[in-house]
Amino acid sequence: MGDEVDAKDLLTIGDMVERSGFPHSALRYYEREGLISTTRTSGGQRRYRRSTLRRLAFIRAARSIGIGLDEVREALESLPSERTPTKADWSRLSRAWRARLDEEVEALLALRDGLDGCIGCGCLSMTTCRLINPDDRISAQGAGAQGLPSALRRPPPHGR
Repeated sequence: MGDEVDAKDLLTIGDMVERSGFPHSALRYYEREGLISTTRTSGGQRRYRRSTLRRLAFIRAARSIGIGLDEVREALESLPSERTPTKADWSRLSRAWRARLDEEVEALLALRDGLDGCIGCGCLSMTTCRLINPDDRISAQGAGAQGLPSALRRPPPHGR
């Protein structure tokens, strides 16, 4: 990002905290991880391009749906460095995650709809449940919450 930037388009770390809602520590961490970049004043103070706010909004959205930082980094690296990303750039990135989101929405709906039966019976025990898991049959399927839809059994992404 070595091209010239108008000083009015540069924000201090305090400005970024206020505008983005991320704490100072997160901004410094994302900088170390290469997700955002800064320039420095002659006194060594960080200055962020105004367009970094869009990157931070993207990071927040991606993290809130369970996208790991490695995948976020890969997506951000595909953005143009010579210009501010456009709506089309952001749409291209989000399209790649649409199928994953649809799968997770379906899984959450199945979980929501299935909870009524289990909670409704009152036992709350999958090992002794005569309704859903008589004789602990589910244990033969492996460790973890085998009754959950597969999209909800994935391990959380690193750093979440």
